[in-house]
Amino acid sequence: MQKIISYPISILYYLCFGLCLVLFHPIQWLCLNCFGYQAHKKSVDYLNFFLVRCTNLLGTTYQFENLDRIPKNVPLIIVANHQSMYDIIAMIWYMRRCHCKFVSKKELGSGIPSVSYNLRHGGSVLIDRKDPKQAIPTIKGLSEYIEKHTRSAVIFPEGTRSRTGKPKEFAQSGLKILCKYAPSAYVVPISINNSWKMVRFGAFPMGLGNRLRFTIHEPLAVKDYPFEELIQKTESAVTGAIHY
Repeated sequence: MQKIISYPISILYYLCFGLCLVLFHPIQWLCLNCFGYQAHKKSVDYLNFFLVRCTNLLGTTYQFENLDRIPKNVPLIIVANHQSMYDIIAMIWYMRRCHCKFVSKKELGSGIPSVSYNLRHGGSVLIDRKDPKQAIPTIKGLSEYIEKHTRSAVIFPEGTRSRTGKPKEFAQSGLKILCKYAPSAYVVPISINNSWKMVRFGAFPMGLGNRLRFTIHEPLAVKDYPFEELIQKTESAVTGAIHY
């Protein structure tokens, strides 16, 4: 029954979602080229505010637990499980003070209004999953960027999205590079629940009435732990609070 009801609502949702992407593409260009980074970041923040509001049409709600745990004025390496693209729009808006930058696949760097432009020009990095050698210097550059500018790198160590909510094994290489070249950073583990239900039927129709929950765990200073212990604590924190 939910799937049947979702068809007309999903059409309205995609019209609003697409309109936001198209409208904010020139706004981003104007902000970046005329006013610089801070103005561009504001435009991206408010793009994602409106994208979040579009999902409210589907009955989606968001809950962020323990936002006050996130350290201020230090570089952050945000490590989370990955269930859908709605993880990203929520993090950009609700965690906007963190200046989140993403490790994304290169295919997203072209062809998507607003999204591709932000990934190319907003501080995120694009990697070729088929070329691990290319990924190493790219992620190293992101590490140095967050260390220098006191911003945040978001990484999903599972590599691909979980379509059932069940967590996958963490890959360590990207996180290891981030920690090595951003030694003053704090790792912030986050557990994401119910985001996969947004796309339980695929891209169309959308899932309805989902409550997305983001649980922020105790941050871990990179300098305080050997990497093996750091990754173990991080993965345990993230996976231990996922419900599927």
